[in-house]
Amino acid sequence: MTLYEIITKKKHNAELSTEEIEWVVAGFCRGDIPDYQMSALLMAICFNSLSDRETADLTMAMAYSGDMLKPETGGFNADKHSTGGVGDKTTLITAPIAAACGVFVPKMSGRGLGHTGGTIDKLEAIPGFRTDLPYEKFIAAVKKAGFAVASQTGSLVPADKKIYALRNATATVDSIPLICSSIMSKKLATGADGIVLDVKVGDGAFMKTTSEAEKLAEAMVRVGQLAGRKCSAVLTDMSKPLGKAVGNSIEIIEAIETLKGNTPKDSPLREISLTLAAEMLVTAGKGDSEQCFAMAEKALDSGAALERLRLMIELQGGDPRVIDDYSLFGKARFRREIFADRSGFLNGIACEQTGLTSLRLGAGRLTKESDIDPSAGIVFDKAVGERVCKGERLAALMTSTENGLDDIAEEFKGVFRIEEENRAQENFPKKNIIKIIKGY
Repeated sequence: MTLYEIITKKKHNAELSTEEIEWVVAGFCRGDIPDYQMSALLMAICFNSLSDRETADLTMAMAYSGDMLKPETGGFNADKHSTGGVGDKTTLITAPIAAACGVFVPKMSGRGLGHTGGTIDKLEAIPGFRTDLPYEKFIAAVKKAGFAVASQTGSLVPADKKIYALRNATATVDSIPLICSSIMSKKLATGADGIVLDVKVGDGAFMKTTSEAEKLAEAMVRVGQLAGRKCSAVLTDMSKPLGKAVGNSIEIIEAIETLKGNTPKDSPLREISLTLAAEMLVTAGKGDSEQCFAMAEKALDSGAALERLRLMIELQGGDPRVIDDYSLFGKARFRREIFADRSGFLNGIACEQTGLTSLRLGAGRLTKESDIDPSAGIVFDKAVGERVCKGERLAALMTSTENGLDDIAEEFKGVFRIEEENRAQENFPKKNIIKIIKGY
């Protein structure tokens, strides 16, 4: 077979065989297939898509391009993946909850991508915390604390690294089968028995509409099923920042506060985190959705999940005193407060722009070489739907450099939409949990 023939088949919307897909992935990883030919095939896939079987074959070929891990924890291993959001610190809440309920969570996470934050960047804000644990120590931490979070190894799914770099350069990122194979290849390679996918929907997510998110969620769940894994996808609202904090150390603090029970019962962060944790328990066979939600809530409210987080931090070299002493995170040198210029209802906070502002403050990377400022970020005082009075503080911006801060603060004022009438329910989904797609 030749790549010319394979490109021609997909150009005419014909199905590729399993053998052809495996041959392409292996050849591209070896360097036998040039970028320009692989780019042509990716564009043909972007235009004509892939069938469920083709998507599963591509996912498995990518997963098997590197190490295939099988965590020997002695129990059920569950994993959770988020498609990326603004203020999304749910892993830091769901993983200790699941661990407190008897499910092992050996989690390999990534860094921030674009305007969305990364769990690894957040955890590295904890003094001494190591995300580059040798695999044996990583599994030992999982067995003792019930969960651990480490950065992905270079030998895990090398095909995805090569293909994603090419997609990013050739405008072929927005293809459901290619997004699906990228995400699921990594989940399958890490050896999880159960996979819960948090598919974000809205302005601050990569999937802007519910229909787009549903297509991706259904594709990923089907691939999980075909690979013999218990899998579900939870569509969650990302039309506004999740929680009050957007950054790194400040998001760790908000996660700790949630595990301490200091987050309101009806807060989106608490509801979404408990729902995701419950789904992880369902995949582990702990009960139905209602029973597992109650188990998750008990683990949170009793403080059992908080103690799992404390132990995990210690096992990964971090200072567990941060649980009780937030001053150990360090404080931003510079701060700008944003005040309401009129009275009315806060009917919207531009979510993606919030993420981009956090990036500019130093909470993310503008380039691959950029350093993360752990103290940088945004803390909101008001939530969407609340009434505000002129002169009330809406948010505070924090950073370690004053350069350009006044301009950033002035531009950030534009993310708030304050109007005379309360229209928040018209502008956003009425539920934080939009839909659950089950594959078990």
